[in-house]
Amino acid sequence: MSAESPLIQSMRSAVAAAPDDVPLRLHLAELLLTAGLGDAAVGEVAVALQHAPTDSQARELMTRALAGTSAPEPREAALPSTPQPLGPDVPAGPPAPASTPTPAPGPTPASRPTFDWKAAEDQVGDAVPPRFVEAPLSVDGSGDPGEAAAWEVERPGTVRLADVGGMQQVKERLEAAFLAPLRNPELRRLYGKSLRGGLLLYGPPGCGKTFIARAVAGELGASFLSVSVNDVLDMWIGNSERNMHELFQTARRQAPCVVFLDELDALGGKRSRTQSAGMRNTVNQLLTELDGVEAEANEGVFVLAATNVPWDVDIALRRPGRLDRTLLVLPPDAPAREAILRYHLRERPIENVDLGKLVKATDGLSGADLAHVCEAAAEHALLDSARTGTVRLIGMADLLTAAGQIAPSTEPWFAAARNVAMYANDGGMYDDLVAYLKKRRKL
Repeated sequence: MSAESPLIQSMRSAVAAAPDDVPLRLHLAELLLTAGLGDAAVGEVAVALQHAPTDSQARELMTRALAGTSAPEPREAALPSTPQPLGPDVPAGPPAPASTPTPAPGPTPASRPTFDWKAAEDQVGDAVPPRFVEAPLSVDGSGDPGEAAAWEVERPGTVRLADVGGMQQVKERLEAAFLAPLRNPELRRLYGKSLRGGLLLYGPPGCGKTFIARAVAGELGASFLSVSVNDVLDMWIGNSERNMHELFQTARRQAPCVVFLDELDALGGKRSRTQSAGMRNTVNQLLTELDGVEAEANEGVFVLAATNVPWDVDIALRRPGRLDRTLLVLPPDAPAREAILRYHLRERPIENVDLGKLVKATDGLSGADLAHVCEAAAEHALLDSARTGTVRLIGMADLLTAAGQIAPSTEPWFAAARNVAMYANDGGMYDDLVAYLKKRRKL
């Protein structure tokens, strides 16, 4: 390989000072190719193509660099278009008959080899990133770029209602709403019970509404499709409605399938309070999909929705045939708190933990609060071990201290729900909430 001349080195310095100057970089590549440094020339041309992919000079130079040709192919000399005058020593005479010039021998256009751009792309693939990417496959594998992106459908999981600690009333309502009809097909046909249906889970945040929805899918042996507002809403007109339709089309293809609409108040808020026409159209599309275009379109599609503010959900979503059943998911009771604490302490180094006492000390805390209690206790023991230089286990004192320092995150929710239960309980919609507030002496 030839050594770089002082001129090439000077050109490299100039290119380094102006890296976006394509003609200057191509001139350097030409010098490198002339000096026999083909690999270096390919690299420089590749960078130039990255800045100017359609530059004809760069493409021609890349062709020559890959072919190892230092000079461009000679062009055919142009024939004179007009007769030239005769010299003084040439006698005049009758004009000679015109004859077609004979082309120089060489390969015919049909036999001339074509340049392999695929091989060139493979050779400079590390230097020039791909300019285009393939569209992702859709749900049915068609790969049509006009179709919406595939929804992520989870296969039937191993979580069951038995894994949900306590909450016996919630489990009984779920059994009546979904599980019993599926387990008894003869009784279902006898009483004309359809497999379609919707259930709205509401309550304070952090109390396990999403976990309960996954447990229902596990009990049904159904696929699970979790949807949030970010998955559906789109800034372009019509795309949100199309996304909603594709969501339910996917669930119908994967039936039996549980569709879990998280934060329903964001997806199905009251249209009377919505200024955006696009948002109102999205709610209308959700109503249409819940009804099903055909009578049995949603057979085997179970819709579960969750919200912290059911009073902000459009009333049309809660009419019979849609999300016609509501279920209040409250902070975990004593059995549920014990199960949650056992789960979060199962892999931590603990000693002499009285779960009964800890359960009483955490009354009113949500599942997320209980996880925070265990995390704070572990952090306290870790810092103490770091200060003293002696590793110790997490004790009851750490857990009780953490529980005493954490205020229930559900209190703000109950403060807002109290007004709704008192003044907006039309038709007994929030009777369960009223009963709980009275039991806890919050009403």
